Amino acid sequence: MEAGQKPRQDWRIGTEHEKFAFNLADNSPVSYDGERGISALLYRLHERFGWAPSMEGDNIVGLTAPPEIGGAVTLEPGGQVELSGAPLQTLHQTCDEVHSHLAQMKEVGTELGIGFLGLGFAPSWELAEIKHMPKGRYDIMRRYMTKVGTLGLDMMHRSCTVQVNLDFSSEADMVKKLKVGLALQPIATALFANSPFVGGKPSGYLSYRSRVWRDTDSDRTGLLPWVFEPGMGFERYVDYALDVPMYFIHRGGKYIDVSGCSFKDFLAGKLAAVPGELPNMGDWINHLTTLFPEARAKQFIEMRGADGGPWQGLCALPAFWVGLVYCQGSLDAAWDLVADWRVEERECLREDVATMGLAAEIGGRRVHNIAADLLKISREGLRFRGKIDSFGDNEEHFLNAVESVVEDGRSPAEEMLDKYHGAWGGIVDKVFEEYSY
Repeated sequence: MEAGQKPRQDWRIGTEHEKFAFNLADNSPVSYDGERGISALLYRLHERFGWAPSMEGDNIVGLTAPPEIGGAVTLEPGGQVELSGAPLQTLHQTCDEVHSHLAQMKEVGTELGIGFLGLGFAPSWELAEIKHMPKGRYDIMRRYMTKVGTLGLDMMHRSCTVQVNLDFSSEADMVKKLKVGLALQPIATALFANSPFVGGKPSGYLSYRSRVWRDTDSDRTGLLPWVFEPGMGFERYVDYALDVPMYFIHRGGKYIDVSGCSFKDFLAGKLAAVPGELPNMGDWINHLTTLFPEARAKQFIEMRGADGGPWQGLCALPAFWVGLVYCQGSLDAAWDLVADWRVEERECLREDVATMGLAAEIGGRRVHNIAADLLKISREGLRFRGKIDSFGDNEEHFLNAVESVVEDGRSPAEEMLDKYHGAWGGIVDKVFEEYSY
Protein backbone atom coordinates (compact mmCIF):
# COMPACT_ATOMS: atom_id res chain seq x y z
CA MET A 1 0.00 0.00 0.00
CA GLU A 2 2.88 2.33 0.73
CA ALA A 3 4.15 1.70 -2.79
CA GLY A 4 0.91 3.27 -4.04
CA GLN A 5 1.97 6.71 -2.80
CA LYS A 6 2.48 9.07 -5.76
CA PRO A 7 3.33 12.76 -6.13
CA ARG A 8 0.40 14.88 -7.29
CA GLN A 9 1.75 15.16 -10.84
CA ASP A 10 1.51 11.38 -11.18
CA TRP A 11 -2.09 11.06 -9.98
CA ARG A 12 -4.34 9.35 -12.49
CA ILE A 13 -8.03 8.57 -13.01
CA GLY A 14 -9.19 5.01 -13.65
CA THR A 15 -12.86 4.53 -14.48
CA GLU A 16 -14.64 1.17 -14.47
CA HIS A 17 -18.17 0.53 -15.61
CA GLU A 18 -20.33 -2.54 -16.07
CA LYS A 19 -23.27 -3.02 -18.39
CA PHE A 20 -25.83 -5.75 -19.03
CA ALA A 21 -25.65 -7.58 -22.35
CA PHE A 22 -29.10 -8.46 -23.72
CA ASN A 23 -30.51 -10.06 -26.85
CA LEU A 24 -32.01 -7.37 -29.05
CA ALA A 25 -34.67 -9.79 -30.30
CA ASP A 26 -36.38 -10.33 -26.95
CA ASN A 27 -34.43 -8.43 -24.23
CA SER A 28 -33.30 -11.69 -22.63
CA PRO A 29 -29.88 -12.20 -21.03
CA VAL A 30 -27.09 -13.31 -23.36
CA SER A 31 -25.52 -16.74 -22.86
CA TYR A 32 -21.79 -17.38 -23.04
CA ASP A 33 -21.73 -19.95 -25.86
CA GLY A 34 -23.12 -19.85 -29.35
CA GLU A 35 -22.70 -17.80 -32.50
CA ARG A 36 -24.34 -14.82 -30.80
CA GLY A 37 -23.02 -15.31 -27.28
CA ILE A 38 -20.61 -13.43 -25.04
CA SER A 39 -17.73 -15.58 -26.26
CA ALA A 40 -18.41 -14.55 -29.85
CA LEU A 41 -18.62 -10.92 -28.78
CA LEU A 42 -15.21 -11.02 -27.09
CA TYR A 43 -13.58 -12.81 -30.01
CA ARG A 44 -14.95 -10.28 -32.47
CA LEU A 45 -13.65 -7.37 -30.36
CA HIS A 46 -10.28 -9.11 -30.34
CA GLU A 47 -10.20 -9.65 -34.10
CA ARG A 48 -11.44 -6.24 -35.12
CA PHE A 49 -9.91 -3.86 -32.60
CA GLY A 50 -6.72 -5.57 -31.50
CA TRP A 51 -7.64 -6.47 -27.94
CA ALA A 52 -5.60 -9.44 -26.68
CA PRO A 53 -7.72 -12.34 -25.40
CA SER A 54 -7.54 -13.41 -21.76
CA MET A 55 -8.17 -17.13 -21.48
CA GLU A 56 -9.23 -19.50 -18.71
CA GLY A 57 -8.64 -22.96 -20.11
CA ASP A 58 -10.29 -22.96 -23.53
CA ASN A 59 -12.64 -20.10 -22.68
CA ILE A 60 -12.11 -16.45 -23.50
CA VAL A 61 -13.06 -14.52 -20.37
CA GLY A 62 -11.72 -11.04 -21.07
CA LEU A 63 -9.58 -8.77 -23.21
CA THR A 64 -6.50 -6.66 -22.65
CA ALA A 65 -5.79 -3.48 -24.59
CA PRO A 66 -2.43 -2.88 -26.30
CA PRO A 67 0.09 -1.46 -23.78
CA GLU A 68 0.10 1.96 -25.42
CA ILE A 69 -3.64 2.23 -24.75
CA GLY A 70 -4.11 0.35 -21.48
CA GLY A 71 -7.20 -1.02 -19.82
CA ALA A 72 -9.10 -4.27 -20.07
CA VAL A 73 -12.53 -5.73 -20.76
CA THR A 74 -13.60 -8.24 -18.13
CA LEU A 75 -16.51 -10.63 -17.83
CA GLU A 76 -18.69 -10.54 -14.73
CA PRO A 77 -20.57 -13.54 -13.25
CA GLY A 78 -23.90 -13.01 -15.04
CA GLY A 79 -22.50 -11.88 -18.37
CA GLN A 80 -22.13 -8.22 -17.47
CA VAL A 81 -19.32 -6.71 -19.52
CA GLU A 82 -16.96 -4.33 -17.72
CA LEU A 83 -14.48 -1.82 -19.04
CA SER A 84 -11.59 -1.47 -16.59
CA GLY A 85 -10.21 1.78 -17.91
CA ALA A 86 -6.59 2.79 -18.20
CA PRO A 87 -5.10 5.20 -15.63
CA LEU A 88 -5.54 8.54 -17.39
CA GLN A 89 -4.46 12.10 -16.64
CA THR A 90 -7.69 13.97 -17.38
CA LEU A 91 -11.42 13.51 -17.51
CA HIS A 92 -11.30 14.49 -21.17
CA GLN A 93 -9.27 11.35 -21.80
CA THR A 94 -11.65 9.34 -19.61
CA CYS A 95 -14.66 10.42 -21.64
CA ASP A 96 -12.84 9.71 -24.92
CA GLU A 97 -12.06 6.23 -23.61
CA VAL A 98 -15.70 5.61 -22.65
CA HIS A 99 -16.92 6.86 -26.02
CA SER A 100 -14.45 4.67 -27.95
CA HIS A 101 -15.29 1.59 -25.90
CA LEU A 102 -19.05 1.99 -26.24
CA ALA A 103 -18.72 2.63 -29.97
CA GLN A 104 -16.79 -0.62 -30.37
CA MET A 105 -19.29 -2.53 -28.24
CA LYS A 106 -22.23 -1.15 -30.20
CA GLU A 107 -20.65 -1.92 -33.57
CA VAL A 108 -19.86 -5.51 -32.74
CA GLY A 109 -22.91 -6.06 -30.57
CA THR A 110 -25.34 -4.90 -33.26
CA GLU A 111 -23.87 -7.41 -35.71
CA LEU A 112 -24.49 -10.17 -33.18
CA GLY A 113 -27.93 -8.97 -32.11
CA ILE A 114 -26.65 -7.90 -28.69
CA GLY A 115 -27.49 -4.64 -26.93
CA PHE A 116 -26.07 -3.11 -23.77
CA LEU A 117 -27.98 -1.58 -20.89
CA GLY A 118 -26.61 0.78 -18.25
CA LEU A 119 -28.65 0.24 -15.08
CA GLY A 120 -27.76 -0.63 -11.50
CA PHE A 121 -29.91 -3.78 -11.41
CA ALA A 122 -31.45 -6.00 -14.08
CA PRO A 123 -35.00 -4.61 -14.44
CA SER A 124 -36.89 -7.75 -15.46
CA TRP A 125 -34.66 -10.84 -15.37
CA GLU A 126 -35.08 -13.49 -12.74
CA LEU A 127 -31.94 -14.92 -11.19
CA ALA A 128 -32.65 -18.40 -12.57
CA GLU A 129 -32.68 -17.28 -16.22
CA ILE A 130 -29.26 -15.60 -16.13
CA LYS A 131 -26.52 -17.73 -17.65
CA HIS A 132 -23.35 -18.32 -15.62
CA MET A 133 -20.03 -17.30 -17.11
CA PRO A 134 -17.23 -19.95 -17.13
CA LYS A 135 -14.79 -18.45 -14.64
CA GLY A 136 -13.59 -20.69 -11.82
CA ARG A 137 -13.47 -17.97 -9.19
CA TYR A 138 -17.17 -17.25 -9.71
CA ASP A 139 -18.17 -20.88 -9.03
CA ILE A 140 -16.41 -20.67 -5.67
CA MET A 141 -18.03 -17.34 -4.88
CA ARG A 142 -21.50 -18.65 -5.78
CA ARG A 143 -21.19 -21.51 -3.31
CA TYR A 144 -19.95 -19.22 -0.55
CA MET A 145 -22.48 -16.42 -1.09
CA THR A 146 -25.40 -18.56 0.01
CA LYS A 147 -23.69 -19.10 3.39
CA VAL A 148 -23.18 -15.45 4.32
CA GLY A 149 -26.19 -13.50 3.02
CA THR A 150 -29.44 -13.73 1.09
CA LEU A 151 -28.69 -11.42 -1.85
CA GLY A 152 -25.10 -12.22 -2.78
CA LEU A 153 -26.10 -14.13 -5.91
CA ASP A 154 -28.20 -11.16 -7.00
CA MET A 155 -25.19 -8.91 -6.52
CA MET A 156 -23.08 -11.18 -8.68
CA HIS A 157 -25.52 -11.76 -11.53
CA ARG A 158 -28.06 -8.94 -11.56
CA SER A 159 -26.16 -5.76 -10.59
CA CYS A 160 -23.93 -3.25 -12.37
CA THR A 161 -21.86 -0.33 -11.14
CA VAL A 162 -19.67 2.52 -12.28
CA GLN A 163 -16.69 3.40 -10.11
CA VAL A 164 -13.53 5.49 -10.19
CA ASN A 165 -10.04 4.65 -8.93
CA LEU A 166 -7.96 7.51 -7.53
CA ASP A 167 -4.43 7.98 -6.20
CA PHE A 168 -3.03 9.29 -2.92
CA SER A 169 0.24 11.01 -2.05
CA SER A 170 0.84 9.74 1.49
CA GLU A 171 -0.65 7.66 4.27
CA ALA A 172 -2.41 10.72 5.70
CA ASP A 173 -3.78 11.59 2.26
CA MET A 174 -5.04 8.03 1.81
CA VAL A 175 -6.79 8.15 5.18
CA LYS A 176 -8.50 11.45 4.49
CA LYS A 177 -9.65 10.44 1.02
CA LEU A 178 -10.91 7.10 2.30
CA LYS A 179 -12.86 8.78 5.12
CA VAL A 180 -14.41 11.31 2.73
CA GLY A 181 -15.13 8.58 0.22
CA LEU A 182 -16.84 6.30 2.73
CA ALA A 183 -18.87 9.10 4.30
CA LEU A 184 -20.07 10.41 0.94
CA GLN A 185 -20.81 7.13 -0.86
CA PRO A 186 -24.49 7.34 0.19
CA ILE A 187 -24.67 10.77 -1.43
CA ALA A 188 -23.25 9.31 -4.63
CA THR A 189 -25.77 6.47 -4.36
CA ALA A 190 -28.60 9.02 -4.22
CA LEU A 191 -27.26 11.13 -7.10
CA PHE A 192 -26.72 8.13 -9.38
CA ALA A 193 -29.63 5.95 -8.17
CA ASN A 194 -30.68 4.04 -11.27
CA SER A 195 -32.18 0.69 -10.30
CA PRO A 196 -35.86 1.01 -9.35
CA PHE A 197 -37.15 -2.23 -10.92
CA VAL A 198 -36.96 -5.87 -9.88
CA GLY A 199 -38.73 -8.69 -11.65
CA GLY A 200 -40.45 -6.37 -14.11
CA LYS A 201 -42.03 -3.96 -11.65
CA PRO A 202 -41.10 -1.17 -9.22
CA SER A 203 -39.30 -2.55 -6.19
CA GLY A 204 -39.93 0.30 -3.75
CA TYR A 205 -36.26 1.24 -4.04
CA LEU A 206 -34.55 3.88 -6.14
CA SER A 207 -31.29 1.96 -5.87
CA TYR A 208 -32.09 -1.69 -5.41
CA ARG A 209 -28.43 -2.36 -6.09
CA SER A 210 -27.62 -0.53 -2.84
CA ARG A 211 -30.16 -2.68 -1.02
CA VAL A 212 -28.55 -5.84 -2.38
CA TRP A 213 -25.13 -4.86 -1.05
CA ARG A 214 -26.52 -4.57 2.47
CA ASP A 215 -27.28 -8.30 2.53
CA THR A 216 -24.42 -9.77 0.54
CA ASP A 217 -21.63 -10.49 3.05
CA SER A 218 -21.19 -8.31 6.13
CA ASP A 219 -17.58 -9.46 6.58
CA ARG A 220 -16.43 -7.67 3.41
CA THR A 221 -18.95 -4.89 2.71
CA GLY A 222 -20.19 -1.67 4.29
CA LEU A 223 -18.90 1.71 5.44
CA LEU A 224 -15.99 0.47 7.61
CA PRO A 225 -16.69 2.52 10.76
CA TRP A 226 -13.21 1.78 12.19
CA VAL A 227 -11.65 3.89 9.41
CA PHE A 228 -12.86 6.97 11.33
CA GLU A 229 -11.19 5.93 14.57
CA PRO A 230 -7.80 7.22 15.79
CA GLY A 231 -4.82 5.28 14.48
CA MET A 232 -6.22 4.62 11.02
CA GLY A 233 -3.52 3.99 8.42
CA PHE A 234 -2.06 1.40 6.07
CA GLU A 235 -1.47 -1.09 8.86
CA ARG A 236 -5.02 -0.84 10.18
CA TYR A 237 -6.43 -1.52 6.72
CA VAL A 238 -4.08 -4.48 6.28
CA ASP A 239 -5.20 -5.87 9.66
CA TYR A 240 -8.80 -5.70 8.44
CA ALA A 241 -7.97 -7.42 5.16
CA LEU A 242 -6.05 -10.19 6.92
CA ASP A 243 -9.18 -11.13 8.86
CA VAL A 244 -11.67 -11.04 5.97
CA PRO A 245 -12.46 -14.61 4.86
CA MET A 246 -10.85 -15.64 1.60
CA TYR A 247 -12.60 -17.11 -1.45
CA PHE A 248 -9.85 -18.86 -3.40
CA ILE A 249 -6.21 -19.12 -4.37
CA HIS A 250 -4.90 -19.58 -7.91
CA ARG A 251 -2.42 -22.40 -8.54
CA GLY A 252 -1.47 -24.22 -11.74
CA GLY A 253 -4.03 -22.30 -13.78
CA LYS A 254 -6.89 -23.34 -11.51
CA TYR A 255 -8.85 -21.74 -8.67
CA ILE A 256 -8.78 -23.66 -5.40
CA ASP A 257 -11.64 -23.18 -2.94
CA VAL A 258 -10.37 -21.95 0.44
CA SER A 259 -13.52 -20.01 1.27
CA GLY A 260 -14.00 -19.05 4.89
CA CYS A 261 -10.30 -19.19 5.78
CA SER A 262 -8.45 -16.00 6.67
CA PHE A 263 -5.31 -14.71 5.03
CA LYS A 264 -3.69 -15.06 8.45
CA ASP A 265 -4.27 -18.81 8.16
CA PHE A 266 -2.66 -18.71 4.73
CA LEU A 267 0.41 -16.87 6.09
CA ALA A 268 0.78 -19.62 8.65
CA GLY A 269 0.43 -22.37 6.05
CA LYS A 270 -2.81 -23.57 7.63
CA LEU A 271 -5.18 -23.79 4.65
CA ALA A 272 -6.75 -27.24 4.78
CA ALA A 273 -7.16 -27.38 0.99
CA VAL A 274 -3.42 -26.75 0.42
CA PRO A 275 -1.63 -27.65 3.68
CA GLY A 276 1.75 -25.99 4.04
CA GLU A 277 1.23 -23.71 1.04
CA LEU A 278 2.31 -20.12 1.66
CA PRO A 279 1.08 -16.98 -0.10
CA ASN A 280 2.88 -14.77 -2.59
CA MET A 281 2.16 -11.13 -3.39
CA GLY A 282 -0.18 -12.14 -6.19
CA ASP A 283 -2.35 -13.98 -3.65
CA TRP A 284 -2.53 -10.86 -1.52
CA ILE A 285 -3.46 -8.66 -4.48
CA ASN A 286 -6.18 -11.14 -5.49
CA HIS A 287 -7.51 -11.20 -1.94
CA LEU A 288 -7.77 -7.40 -1.78
CA THR A 289 -9.99 -7.50 -4.89
CA THR A 290 -12.48 -9.69 -3.01
CA LEU A 291 -13.13 -7.03 -0.35
CA PHE A 292 -16.22 -5.00 -1.25
CA PRO A 293 -16.63 -1.99 1.08
CA GLU A 294 -18.28 1.12 -0.33
CA ALA A 295 -14.81 2.65 -0.76
CA ARG A 296 -11.85 0.30 -1.07
CA ALA A 297 -8.14 0.90 -0.51
CA LYS A 298 -5.36 -0.87 -2.38
CA GLN A 299 -2.50 0.98 -4.04
CA PHE A 300 -5.25 3.42 -4.96
CA ILE A 301 -8.75 4.15 -3.63
CA GLU A 302 -11.90 2.90 -5.35
CA MET A 303 -15.19 4.79 -5.01
CA ARG A 304 -17.85 2.07 -5.31
CA GLY A 305 -21.25 3.41 -4.29
CA ALA A 306 -22.92 4.32 -7.61
CA ASP A 307 -25.31 2.40 -9.84
CA GLY A 308 -24.44 1.70 -13.43
CA GLY A 309 -26.03 4.28 -15.66
CA PRO A 310 -26.30 6.10 -18.97
CA TRP A 311 -23.39 7.44 -21.01
CA GLN A 312 -23.34 10.85 -19.33
CA GLY A 313 -23.15 9.29 -15.89
CA LEU A 314 -20.08 7.30 -16.85
CA CYS A 315 -18.18 10.58 -17.17
CA ALA A 316 -20.01 12.43 -14.39
CA LEU A 317 -19.19 9.93 -11.64
CA PRO A 318 -15.40 10.24 -11.98
CA ALA A 319 -15.75 14.02 -12.43
CA PHE A 320 -17.68 14.25 -9.16
CA TRP A 321 -14.98 12.45 -7.19
CA VAL A 322 -11.96 13.97 -8.94
CA GLY A 323 -13.28 17.44 -8.21
CA LEU A 324 -13.80 16.55 -4.55
CA VAL A 325 -10.52 14.82 -3.71
CA TYR A 326 -7.84 15.87 -6.24
CA CYS A 327 -7.73 19.48 -5.01
CA GLN A 328 -6.61 19.94 -1.39
CA GLY A 329 -9.01 22.80 -0.78
CA SER A 330 -11.94 20.73 -2.06
CA LEU A 331 -10.89 17.68 -0.06
CA ASP A 332 -10.69 19.80 3.10
CA ALA A 333 -14.10 21.34 2.39
CA ALA A 334 -15.65 17.92 1.81
CA TRP A 335 -14.17 16.61 5.05
CA ASP A 336 -15.48 19.64 6.97
CA LEU A 337 -18.94 18.81 5.65
CA VAL A 338 -18.90 15.21 6.95
CA ALA A 339 -16.53 15.35 9.95
CA ASP A 340 -19.34 15.58 12.52
CA TRP A 341 -21.44 12.73 11.13
CA ARG A 342 -21.70 9.88 13.62
CA VAL A 343 -21.36 6.21 12.77
CA GLU A 344 -25.06 5.59 13.35
CA GLU A 345 -26.03 8.51 11.12
CA ARG A 346 -23.85 7.28 8.27
CA GLU A 347 -25.32 3.79 8.50
CA CYS A 348 -28.88 5.12 8.53
CA LEU A 349 -28.11 7.33 5.57
CA ARG A 350 -26.78 4.39 3.58
CA GLU A 351 -30.06 2.58 4.18
CA ASP A 352 -32.33 5.59 3.59
CA VAL A 353 -30.91 6.75 0.26
CA ALA A 354 -31.75 3.40 -1.32
CA THR A 355 -35.47 4.22 -0.99
CA MET A 356 -35.58 8.00 -0.49
CA GLY A 357 -32.75 9.20 -2.68
CA LEU A 358 -32.18 12.94 -2.42
CA ALA A 359 -35.02 13.26 0.11
CA ALA A 360 -33.06 11.35 2.78
CA GLU A 361 -31.55 13.34 5.66
CA ILE A 362 -28.47 13.33 7.85
CA GLY A 363 -27.55 15.77 10.58
CA GLY A 364 -30.80 17.68 10.05
CA ARG A 365 -30.03 18.35 6.38
CA ARG A 366 -31.54 16.84 3.25
CA VAL A 367 -29.24 14.96 0.93
CA HIS A 368 -30.47 17.23 -1.85
CA ASN A 369 -28.92 20.25 -0.14
CA ILE A 370 -25.73 18.39 0.76
CA ALA A 371 -25.39 17.25 -2.85
CA ALA A 372 -25.75 20.84 -4.03
CA ASP A 373 -22.92 21.89 -1.71
CA LEU A 374 -20.76 19.02 -2.90
CA LEU A 375 -21.39 19.89 -6.52
CA LYS A 376 -20.07 23.41 -5.90
CA ILE A 377 -17.02 22.03 -4.11
CA SER A 378 -16.37 19.58 -6.94
CA ARG A 379 -16.71 22.30 -9.58
CA GLU A 380 -14.19 24.43 -7.74
CA GLY A 381 -11.82 21.48 -7.57
CA LEU A 382 -12.09 20.80 -11.28
CA ARG A 383 -11.64 24.49 -12.05
CA PHE A 384 -8.52 24.53 -9.90
CA ARG A 385 -7.08 21.54 -11.80
CA GLY A 386 -7.22 23.59 -14.98
CA LYS A 387 -7.15 20.64 -17.37
CA ILE A 388 -8.13 22.18 -20.72
CA ASP A 389 -9.07 20.24 -23.86
CA SER A 390 -8.47 21.22 -27.48
CA PHE A 391 -11.68 23.28 -27.47
CA GLY A 392 -10.54 25.36 -24.51
CA ASP A 393 -12.96 23.72 -22.05
CA ASN A 394 -11.94 22.55 -18.60
CA GLU A 395 -13.34 19.47 -16.89
CA GLU A 396 -16.32 21.14 -15.19
CA HIS A 397 -18.82 20.33 -17.92
CA PHE A 398 -18.60 16.63 -17.10
CA LEU A 399 -20.61 17.48 -13.97
CA ASN A 400 -23.59 18.68 -16.03
CA ALA A 401 -25.40 15.35 -15.67
CA VAL A 402 -25.09 15.56 -11.88
CA GLU A 403 -26.12 19.19 -11.89
CA SER A 404 -29.32 18.28 -13.75
CA VAL A 405 -30.18 15.78 -11.01
CA VAL A 406 -29.60 18.39 -8.30
CA GLU A 407 -31.58 21.06 -10.16
CA ASP A 408 -34.54 18.71 -10.71
CA GLY A 409 -34.29 17.19 -7.24
CA ARG A 410 -34.88 13.76 -8.79
CA SER A 411 -32.57 10.84 -9.35
CA PRO A 412 -32.42 8.98 -12.69
CA ALA A 413 -34.50 6.25 -11.04
CA GLU A 414 -37.33 8.67 -10.31
CA GLU A 415 -37.31 9.89 -13.89
CA MET A 416 -37.55 6.26 -15.02
CA LEU A 417 -40.42 5.56 -12.64
CA ASP A 418 -42.33 8.54 -14.01
CA LYS A 419 -42.02 7.03 -17.49
CA TYR A 420 -43.08 3.61 -16.23
CA HIS A 421 -46.24 5.03 -14.66
CA GLY A 422 -46.84 7.31 -17.63
CA ALA A 423 -45.67 6.93 -21.20
CA TRP A 424 -44.51 3.32 -20.80
CA GLY A 425 -47.91 2.19 -19.55
CA GLY A 426 -46.39 -0.07 -16.91
CA ILE A 427 -44.19 -1.96 -19.37
CA VAL A 428 -40.70 -2.30 -17.90
CA ASP A 429 -39.17 -3.62 -21.12
CA LYS A 430 -39.37 -0.09 -22.52
CA VAL A 431 -36.19 0.50 -20.53
CA PHE A 432 -34.27 -1.65 -23.01
CA GLU A 433 -35.32 0.69 -25.81
CA GLU A 434 -34.74 4.02 -24.12
CA TYR A 435 -31.76 3.35 -21.84
CA SER A 436 -29.51 1.10 -23.91
CA TYR A 437 -26.21 2.52 -25.14
